[in-house]
Amino acid sequence: MKNTNRLSVRSQSGASTLGILIVVLFFGSLLTLGIKLGPIYLDDYTIQEALEGLDGTKGLSKMTVGEVRSLISKRLSVNNVRGFDAKAITVKADGDQVEIDVDYEVRTGLVSNVDAVVHFKHSYAMTGQ
Repeated sequence: MKNTNRLSVRSQSGASTLGILIVVLFFGSLLTLGIKLGPIYLDDYTIQEALEGLDGTKGLSKMTVGEVRSLISKRLSVNNVRGFDAKAITVKADGDQVEIDVDYEVRTGLVSNVDAVVHFKHSYAMTGQ
């Protein structure tokens, strides 16, 4: 009597070596993107916090553009944000209201001659005491 429930080795299927290689390459690429782009977004979050922390700063509406940039640069230096150019900050004062705009981009190399460019633009309206 033959056992018909038994599967032959030829009829069994699973992940091939090529399939596994493609999956490993895909997740490796995602991991590389995360490692390269993650710190850029963390720095942007720190920049946002530093700018939001200026709200209510004493004498903010009377400060010059250079003084505001210097104040922001000091806060970013304390938070270990490197490579941010303070010239990307524009400050407009209108009475007690101060509008701070930040528009910058960060370029990082991914692999060989392939780069990623991330653009950030933020605007804040604040009052100085």
